Amino acid sequence: MKHIPIAVLCLFSMLALFSCQDALKEVPEAKRPNIIFIMCDDHAYQAISTYSSKLLETPNIDRIAKGGITFTNASVTNSICAPSRATILTGKHTHINGKTDNSRPFDASQTTFPQLFQKAGYQTAMFGKLHFGNAPKGVDDFMILPGQGHYINPDFITKSGDTTTIMGYVTDIITDLTLDWLDTKRNPEKPFMLMYLHKAPHRPWWPSPEKFKEFYGKTFPEPTNLFDDYSHRGTAAKTAEMNLLNHMMYNHDSKVRPETTDRMKNLSPKVVEFKNGFYGPYDRATPEQKALYDPILEQINRDFELNWPGMTDEEKMRWKYQRYMQDYLACISSVDDNVGRVLDYLEDQGLSDNTMVVYTSDQGFYLGEHGWFDKRFIYDESFKTPLLVKWPNKIKPGITSEEMVQNLDFAQTLLEAAQIGAPDDMQGESLMPLLTSNTAAWTRDAVYYHYYEYPAVHQVKRHYGIVTMDYKLAHFYYDVNEWELYDRKKDPQEMRNVYHDPEYAQVVSELKVKLEGLREKYGDSDELNQKYIDLHLNKGSN
Repeated sequence: MKHIPIAVLCLFSMLALFSCQDALKEVPEAKRPNIIFIMCDDHAYQAISTYSSKLLETPNIDRIAKGGITFTNASVTNSICAPSRATILTGKHTHINGKTDNSRPFDASQTTFPQLFQKAGYQTAMFGKLHFGNAPKGVDDFMILPGQGHYINPDFITKSGDTTTIMGYVTDIITDLTLDWLDTKRNPEKPFMLMYLHKAPHRPWWPSPEKFKEFYGKTFPEPTNLFDDYSHRGTAAKTAEMNLLNHMMYNHDSKVRPETTDRMKNLSPKVVEFKNGFYGPYDRATPEQKALYDPILEQINRDFELNWPGMTDEEKMRWKYQRYMQDYLACISSVDDNVGRVLDYLEDQGLSDNTMVVYTSDQGFYLGEHGWFDKRFIYDESFKTPLLVKWPNKIKPGITSEEMVQNLDFAQTLLEAAQIGAPDDMQGESLMPLLTSNTAAWTRDAVYYHYYEYPAVHQVKRHYGIVTMDYKLAHFYYDVNEWELYDRKKDPQEMRNVYHDPEYAQVVSELKVKLEGLREKYGDSDELNQKYIDLHLNKGSN
């Protein structure tokens, strides 16, 4: 055996080291993706043409779906605004993060995913509607709406703690702020995580003046169960206060001036109005802006005063539905236009290929189904939420997933996409297997839901439940003790509770066992229920 001099071995080692270093320079570390998280408030999946073009075309939101994945069974853990947002930020159920209803303060000691992005070297920003708190954690820059915010000439809270009013329409302004940050404040040497959060289409659905004019007078198809009488449902559906005819407000919602309703004696049905429900939003407009709204407002008021007294209840229901759809869908049309502006910017600046774009809502919304507006129930229109994700070169364009996914999963998904470790106490599951078509790695077959805000506005009773691809089992509690079961395949509109049907006895038995397993897995219990009942009653709710 030949012995090679040590000097020669050292020389070979040095050459090998230099060679490896050169190779590493030629193969740079994979760039972490930019992330734009787009969320609207109360955007029903029925009002996105990727899901259905029955009501509205949304070509720009559809661009996200066409370039990536559409989830058809995405859902929320608690269908109400602030609790849903807390779940998204923390990756925890509301009974764990503490934000069970809109009135309870958010626990600022909770770790949020923007904090983890910031700590991992991402540049972070948030523009639009957070809905709770004035100082979002983990964002380098922000301008957020106080509380619900305003559609016309909105106020914004800045990072310095000041509040400033910006003239214009809220959807356009939030987009202007977002694009300005991307264009003038973004550090091109760092990846970014940007939260682009719209107020629209939250109640009271004030469109921009041009959309107000465009959509007024349009007629939209009615849901087949607009006149649901709840005869095959439980107490909760029968006592909820979110019926279009009986609970949607003339002034606040339908844009009928108080002077008009004051002139009309014995107006039927009688509806309790929010104080200053019409003039609160309207009087934020300048005289010039009011001049753009007034022609359509005059048409609405003339139509109402002339025709309402002679209408049947069925005709009145239809009138309110059309007024609702005209304004709600007009607000979404503005969102779609502005999403297009952001997508165009990403493409024009060469950012699109390495940017994950997520589009979702904080929950679903009723668009006349079961005669309702609002959300809160475990029933599909409020329980399900839109979820579209585009990530070039990672997600195949134009694919669809029917898997049971939730807003509980968003934090862990975004963290994994950015190669950031998720805390052990997050309760969701990363959607990366579904995004990358590795469906065999996805094993979830049921999700858990729990709604708490009762007694409160809309009077939707407290309930929790389990949802699978085939069935939905819910327990309504507090001042009732009722169970409901729906066959999602045979009864997709959830019109008939089959809990007491002997043919479903085995299904009920199996689902109850599975439900208790989920409650144990996520740390929910009857004791926690009572704790949040006591806290709710002591504090009240909005």
